[in-house]
Amino acid sequence: MTAHAVSHVYFGLNAMWVSTCILAITYAVIMSEKVNRAIVALIGASVMIVVGVLEQEEAIKGVDWNTLGLLTGMMILVSISRRSGMFGYVAIWSARAAKAHPAGIMLLLQLATAVLSALLDNVTTVLLIVPVTLAITNTLKVPAYPYLFAEIMASNIGGTATLIGDPPNIIIGSQVGLDFNQFIYHLAPVILVILAVQTVMIHFLWGRALKATPEAEAAVMAMRPADSIEDPRLLKQSLAVLTAVMVIFVLARPLHLEPATIALLGAGFLMLLDNWAHHSEKASHNIHSTFGDVEWITIFFFLGLFIVVHGVEVGGLLHLLANELVKATGGNLAATGYAVLWASAFLSAIVDNIPFVATMIPLIKNMAPSLGGPEQIMPLWWCLSLGACLGGNGTLVGASANLTVAGISERNGVPFRFLTYTLYAAPLTVVSIAIANVYVWWRYF
Repeated sequence: MTAHAVSHVYFGLNAMWVSTCILAITYAVIMSEKVNRAIVALIGASVMIVVGVLEQEEAIKGVDWNTLGLLTGMMILVSISRRSGMFGYVAIWSARAAKAHPAGIMLLLQLATAVLSALLDNVTTVLLIVPVTLAITNTLKVPAYPYLFAEIMASNIGGTATLIGDPPNIIIGSQVGLDFNQFIYHLAPVILVILAVQTVMIHFLWGRALKATPEAEAAVMAMRPADSIEDPRLLKQSLAVLTAVMVIFVLARPLHLEPATIALLGAGFLMLLDNWAHHSEKASHNIHSTFGDVEWITIFFFLGLFIVVHGVEVGGLLHLLANELVKATGGNLAATGYAVLWASAFLSAIVDNIPFVATMIPLIKNMAPSLGGPEQIMPLWWCLSLGACLGGNGTLVGASANLTVAGISERNGVPFRFLTYTLYAAPLTVVSIAIANVYVWWRYF
């Protein structure tokens, strides 16, 4: 199929060079942020087919439908749950639990962000947490930037712990066949350590200096978490369905179910419960609202990106790079693992970690024959996940959650500058990758 797929490149051009040029141009335009990334990815995918690198049938085989289904299902679940007021409740409860002390609020909001990012996904989590954070910091009359910065770091760290927490993990899990339990077993221990270290570092960086007046603290303590609950019935339904989805994720392997099936089943069932509670006109409005909340830009970005990367794979570049990397590390699994970890962290800080991981997966798969087979290279997947997810903290463009927070904060008068963020984030990110390096050395090599 591969030879057939690359046999019709126009003018007899080399398929590897053509596909590489398309990938490079696609990445360059995405990084420029001049054009919406979904548009760029779809055009790049279409060009792969039009110039003959891929036939349409082969291009469709490159799309990871499990990833797209999982993302869509989780977005629908969160959209409906958000209408209940669940997430506002968590943020206000955190502020009151800290007795409205600024440093305590920062700590608890980081923990809440990390936990929610592990159970939902980090982009969704910051969309829910940031507006409430802005309201709390405004009431306390303290600068919002340290809180928002801390939440970015916590969201990417917490999201690394599970299959569904960060888009790179969703892609890795789906394309490699790793389940929910494996991610927790292999990654959660080191993530707990990294999260603890990061919260301490951020406390010394900002937390100690944050002060609020007694009047401002009293105003925060006057907030009632219960007031944020807009629909008690929907809250109970959402909690029940989300709990069931998480339990089935854990049992997915013995049940022979893929993550996309679980997420979409949960989404469909919660939509059904939500619509039963309303008249037909309101139900119709809720359906449109729910589907409108799905981040279709992200879905179509993935769709196009999978095809672009598949074109490069079929063209032969990834096989060539895999062989070169194995040669450079002397075929040593540990050396290859460290290279994947640090290279992933560095490059994910420069390029959004989603396209980077989509490119790296087939590259690592091509290393398997030289390193002892698919079972022997399992540690490389954990190195890739840790490097890409944690490395995404390094710069403002490193992960989707970072840009999401920056966009919301700037619309609310809190500037997020690329250089300022990087000066704070890069050293913290290096510390987290160093901890991850020690962990993979201790556990796998």
